[in-house]
Amino acid sequence: MRWLPCSGNSNTKTSKSKKKKKMEQMTVDQLKPVSDKSRTDSSSSGETSKRQGSEHVAAQTFPFRELAMATKNFSSECLLGEGGFGRVYKGRLESTNQIVAIKQLDRNGLQGNREFLVEVLMLSLLHHPNLVNLSGYCADGDQRLLVYEYMPLGSLEDHLHENPGSKKRLEWNTRMRIAAGAAKGLEYLHDRASPPVIYRDLKCSNILLGEEYFPKLSDFGLAKLGPVGDNTHVSTRVMGTYGYCAPEYAMTGQLTLKSDVYSFGVVLLEIITGRRAIDNSRSAGEQNLVAWARPLFKDRKMFSQMADPMLQGQYPPRGLFQALAVAAMCVQEQPNMRPLIADVVTALTYLASQKFKPDTQPVRGSNLPPATPPRTTRDRDKKLNSGGGSERLS
Repeated sequence: MRWLPCSGNSNTKTSKSKKKKKMEQMTVDQLKPVSDKSRTDSSSSGETSKRQGSEHVAAQTFPFRELAMATKNFSSECLLGEGGFGRVYKGRLESTNQIVAIKQLDRNGLQGNREFLVEVLMLSLLHHPNLVNLSGYCADGDQRLLVYEYMPLGSLEDHLHENPGSKKRLEWNTRMRIAAGAAKGLEYLHDRASPPVIYRDLKCSNILLGEEYFPKLSDFGLAKLGPVGDNTHVSTRVMGTYGYCAPEYAMTGQLTLKSDVYSFGVVLLEIITGRRAIDNSRSAGEQNLVAWARPLFKDRKMFSQMADPMLQGQYPPRGLFQALAVAAMCVQEQPNMRPLIADVVTALTYLASQKFKPDTQPVRGSNLPPATPPRTTRDRDKKLNSGGGSERLS
């Protein structure tokens, strides 16, 4: 169930609308670096302001020179990765000796500025264990850089798709913990943020992993404030990543919280199957992960064939069934048929708690026992509740 105020205050809708309008009207010019003294004080305390609802961005600011030194002048040896809006480098801040990840946005075009503004705004106001922490930013001249906590295990995409032979195989228990943690981050955005936030770019490359594979959502440049009051959706230009974008949003530009649920379903399918959302190297009928999976959802005898071969049969048959059931509900074509993210969290938290021990629980993938996904008190109503590819949609 979505979090909503229970009071009868008639000004609730108005205050939310005003807050949303103020947040959307902010410009890059408002991201003025604070004085050196203020920055030093902030650095020594190790914290930035977490006063949610403030009109001013309170993240720490860094001079460009310091970030250039931290990354050895943005050397290729410090490069962690490259996305649609810029490159990410590993660096060490001289002032604190802290290891951080520094994203340098592409200076060409206005889209980079827009992403930069949204990212700083969102991560300055939103705080949750499953959201990446923003250490600060740089807005010197035409330079736009974001400084995050460093996530030592990289992204989920790295472990599922990029040179899997060179990395430790993700076990079933680890996969379910990652899925549950990512869902909790999304639940915070949908149910606890006010107004709600639509992530809009959920994909494996945006799920970063810390120690013990603890997941955090990152890259909020495409995030959008969700509908408030009697509104059912937000109309916006179609943005996102091909293969993860909900079909109704791609066709109409009408964005809802259920659009994120669809994207999460695609990610969950990737976690279970080890396949990319879009894989042009496969045969025509298998290039789109959701299109490939939908007919298989109807035949339980095929479930074992949907499991990632890298698991080598080491997974609980009942858990596989339940995880596939959750994914199937999330990628329903009709948004009102998809579950609320809170119900997804309930199911995946249960699955993550069921520790599978390969040594004592040998798997015979072809014999799946009868099972049903965990149900909550909301299950009977949720169906009535309305609400990889690397190329971005634009």
